[in-house]
Amino acid sequence: MKVFLAVPVILAWTSQALGAESFDLAALLPAGAGSASGRLIQLLGALTVLSVAPGLLVMVTSFTRFAIAFSFLRTGLGLQSTPANLILISLSLFMTFYVMAPTGERAWEAGVRPLLEGRIGEAEAFEKITDPFRQFMLANVREKDLRLFEDFRRTNASPSKSPRLDVLVPAFMISELRRGFEIGFLIVVPFLAIDIVASVLTMSMGMMMLPPTTIALPAKVLFFILIDGWNLLVGSLVRSYGG
Repeated sequence: MKVFLAVPVILAWTSQALGAESFDLAALLPAGAGSASGRLIQLLGALTVLSVAPGLLVMVTSFTRFAIAFSFLRTGLGLQSTPANLILISLSLFMTFYVMAPTGERAWEAGVRPLLEGRIGEAEAFEKITDPFRQFMLANVREKDLRLFEDFRRTNASPSKSPRLDVLVPAFMISELRRGFEIGFLIVVPFLAIDIVASVLTMSMGMMMLPPTTIALPAKVLFFILIDGWNLLVGSLVRSYGG
């Protein structure tokens, strides 16, 4: 009974406390440039950027080329789930961090740190943060792909200057896709030759019931080990960006 009698007392005390010290949202949002609407728009923009961060990682970095090359490697070896997707994606991510480290450091020093210290505004910080990534994409995009999207936009900007991001990013992505498939073709060709040799051997020996993959799979894995394939492939991918 005492418990039930204490509940109204607690509720009354809480209501009095809230009435005495009401919560003022305006106190958290300064007037002027930091008005409530401005801060809410900034918060919405920050949440939007965070939600598309994985897509941005794929669009403006070297991740696409690495992921495609490793996918072709697994297909060429004839392995369905080895290495696992988690391993290949993790390796692609860490290789991306390695290749993009100089670009990220320049973006941090030029844009992020001054913004956090309050020395520059958001608009200027955006330009300084994106400029290193713009230079990276310009160094690796094909002029033909860049001109394609510039023609769609009907702009007269030269590819050697500073194209808009909505032109540069898709051009860079299709350039990375093309180079990824080129590297994948070079990866698959030796394994295809081993598959053909294994098929010819099984047919010439009259072993029609023996799947050629039974012989080809160990041969391809052994071949990849003997040439130190991981070192060769990863080194070639990193050097393809001038690293």
